[in-house]
Amino acid sequence: MEPTRDYPLFGGAFSATLPPGAIDVSDLRPVPDHQEVFCHRVTDQSLIVELLELQAHVQGEEAARYHFEDVGGVQEARAVQVETVQPLVLENLALRGCCQEAWILSGQQQVAKYVTLHQALLRLPQYQTDLLLTFNQPPPENRSSLGPENLSIPPWSLGDFEQLVTSLTLHDPNIFGPQ
Repeated sequence: MEPTRDYPLFGGAFSATLPPGAIDVSDLRPVPDHQEVFCHRVTDQSLIVELLELQAHVQGEEAARYHFEDVGGVQEARAVQVETVQPLVLENLALRGCCQEAWILSGQQQVAKYVTLHQALLRLPQYQTDLLLTFNQPPPENRSSLGPENLSIPPWSLGDFEQLVTSLTLHDPNIFGPQ
């Protein structure tokens, strides 16, 4: 899959630009209805878009930390370390009209090995939804399959993740149920 503008997500309710080499994991195995998961064709990198219940009990930067730690708990991480949390400029988001606040977090989680995670949290309180986008970036030694024959699809970068986050567009608010 080459870079695709308006790649449909959640049955077309959303769309986003995906990076080169993205494979829709739902073509390979079952994926929960609240997730869209893509893996890199060559590396162990992955991108996840999740529709989650709004966690109204946490606000601001703490909401981003909450979701990062929650992912660590679900994955039974032995260690969870937040490195940075920064606000995203709402004007840069395609979802700026319905996103009340947005955060980007980078950190590490130790599951079988340390994995760097970059997460963007887009809060949509009018839909009682937290949109969580995650970029899983394994350590460089896990990219051993990047031989000369695979150089046509380079590993994804933070720029690729930022493009996914900023291009995410809502087309059908009915995905959230009756309002």
